[in-house]
Amino acid sequence: MASPIPREWAGLQQFPAATQTKLHELLGKLKEEDVSTLTILVMGKGGVGKSSTVNSIVGERVTTVSAFQSEGLRPTMCSRTRAGFTLNIIDTPGLIEGGYINEQAVDIIKRFLLGKTIDVLLYVDRLDAYRMDTLDEQVIRAITNSFGKDIWRRSLVVLTHAQLSPPDGIDYNDFFTRRSEALLRYIRSGAGINKREYGDFPLPIALVENSGRCKANEHGEKILPDGTPWVPNLMKEITVVISNGSKSIHVDQKLIDGPNPNNRWKMFIPLILAVEVNCLT
Repeated sequence: MASPIPREWAGLQQFPAATQTKLHELLGKLKEEDVSTLTILVMGKGGVGKSSTVNSIVGERVTTVSAFQSEGLRPTMCSRTRAGFTLNIIDTPGLIEGGYINEQAVDIIKRFLLGKTIDVLLYVDRLDAYRMDTLDEQVIRAITNSFGKDIWRRSLVVLTHAQLSPPDGIDYNDFFTRRSEALLRYIRSGAGINKREYGDFPLPIALVENSGRCKANEHGEKILPDGTPWVPNLMKEITVVISNGSKSIHVDQKLIDGPNPNNRWKMFIPLILAVEVNCLT
């Protein structure tokens, strides 16, 4: 599938001046490192704020967000260019359908990404999701099986709905720590990351608040509860992932097919032969 022709990143000018300055500095640093194209893949369960986060990063309404409309199966790619730099963001549907992984959605996403290079994976979840369950691990395992374990070396965990009041009077930072640790345990388990590999898979976390009611500082920048302007902070964390020494993930046919696709059914050969022998005797 042909990639869309990049449009001028007009949304960049919609940010407050202070945010624009920070974003231009970050883009300048990327260009100094010979990074002229950045492709971000956004994945996670449905209803966690993937599309809203895409819109917030671009500064434009490039994907549809509706609480009353089910997600389609097809990914969407937004491409924007500014001063010789191209930003590609790929929004994807949620991977859960009826309590199970939607294999059709997974296959469509992989086919859509064929031939593309993933520089950063944004794994999106909600800060105010108080419980983890097996669905979370299923989603993480599906991403790992699709793109390989190394995709998590290029990942940034994004927690939306950051402007929340923790339950039962729990301190905000304490709640954030507990929520983050629980999610990271599931990611490491689902991706097969053991303790000896923790240093190779940093799994940084960034907070996001897409709501129009998000508080702003004196410069008009949307801020987190601790006063951090979250849009430039998110982009800064993305640049950290790019510079962590790991390789981008190129999605080719071999990656989509998985390891040893021709050997997939070999484990059943003895069983088939046994059935045939029994039928002949």
